Amino acid sequence: MEFVANGKVILFLLFVSTSVLIVSPASPPRFHYINPHNFTTPASSSSSASASAVHRSRNNNNPSLSLVHRDAISGATYPSRRHQVVGLVARDNARVEHLEKRLVASTSPYLPEDLVSEVVPGVDDGSGEYFVRVGVGSPPTDQYLVVDSGSDVIWVQCRPCEQCYAQTDPLFDPAASSSFSGVSCGSAICRTLSGTGCGGGGDAGKCDYSVTYGDGSYTKGELALETLTLGGTAVQGVAIGCGHRNSGLFVGAAGLLGLGWGAMSLVGQLGGAAGGVFSYCLASRGAGGAGSLVLGRTEAVPVGAVWVPLVRNNQASSFYYVGLTGIGVGGERLPLQDSLFQLTEDGAGGVVMDTGTAVTRLPREAYAALRGAFDGAMGALPRSPAVSLLDTCYDLSGYASVRVPTVSFYFDQGAVLTLPARNLLVEVGGAVFCLAFAPSSSGISILGNIQQEGIQITVDSANGYVGFGPNTC
Repeated sequence: MEFVANGKVILFLLFVSTSVLIVSPASPPRFHYINPHNFTTPASSSSSASASAVHRSRNNNNPSLSLVHRDAISGATYPSRRHQVVGLVARDNARVEHLEKRLVASTSPYLPEDLVSEVVPGVDDGSGEYFVRVGVGSPPTDQYLVVDSGSDVIWVQCRPCEQCYAQTDPLFDPAASSSFSGVSCGSAICRTLSGTGCGGGGDAGKCDYSVTYGDGSYTKGELALETLTLGGTAVQGVAIGCGHRNSGLFVGAAGLLGLGWGAMSLVGQLGGAAGGVFSYCLASRGAGGAGSLVLGRTEAVPVGAVWVPLVRNNQASSFYYVGLTGIGVGGERLPLQDSLFQLTEDGAGGVVMDTGTAVTRLPREAYAALRGAFDGAMGALPRSPAVSLLDTCYDLSGYASVRVPTVSFYFDQGAVLTLPARNLLVEVGGAVFCLAFAPSSSGISILGNIQQEGIQITVDSANGYVGFGPNTC
């Protein structure tokens, strides 16, 4: 299928119902047909596409990292707990409150050209839902870090630990790393990061950092330069926080890998080496495999992606906003005003893409229209009581096949993304499935990771675009 936009012909690929659909505005599909008993099993085309992409990267001698969901890992002090939706919703509420408070208020010669990493779903009590495996220090100590597209600071829990939460791996010991180097108060790096101070000794003293999140979580410690090993490739001189006092909802992970639009994020610190580009594919819940994280223009920019402009919010420069113009259900665009999703001149509203939020949030008017149209198209399927903020639930026990209406996002410049069926409903137990959308308490919209799962997403911050597809995972 072809779609002509601004004189350019864009090819749109249609996959089976559980895979990503990128279609033209002329003919969005109306329904998915699913089997509730294997709803989270990935389509064969999805799995093969992901596997071949990783294989090609390795053949090109590029490092590869695995991105996994938090519910897929465990450790000696941290048991894995899968499918605990109530816990997910509680974490999600804390995350969204943090984002709303922030949004309403408010180069090393040793770097490699391309960095590839697998992304893993995280575990049960962290505020981030997806983890990546990173080697910290020299020799490298492997650690699970939360992947966060809405944060800039990179940090890990460190020895000696005055206050630390339980994590899967042993704590990082900077004294055992030959590449650990504390940052001085008078350095440009210390001045770049807000929330820093001097640990004594004037400008020559160590640079202390403090980051507090809206849910009450925090990390405090020393800012340092350290070597990070990503997929076997050592990146020297990365500014990270070495946290000696840490508390909050990051349980399981050793810290956080910031991929935001700011100078202190990993993408910002890589600078020209990464070309301002990273790509990720979040493995679907229950898929049993890992997704991927790729940094660097050579490997991260796929052929065949559909590109949507990024929107810069000078009041919240770390976040990636997209120009969403509307939503469709069952192939029909909802009668919503475009202004519901617009970013205002004073930085209010808009649509943020966030890997740390699970359930997509929409302005109340938009959510009410989506819920009404979706429920109407579900017909006489038996309803089930709400589960916390998930208020549109269905009991699908006893059904071998169910017809589910499609949900589509309409973007600036005419692109339309029709979500896979598994990105619409989340299983809460006992064959009960709930619509994975919720109303926002403010005018901000957040595209959560459930809606992003299984889709290759490329962020080209240097040129101001985000790409969808063509690969799936």
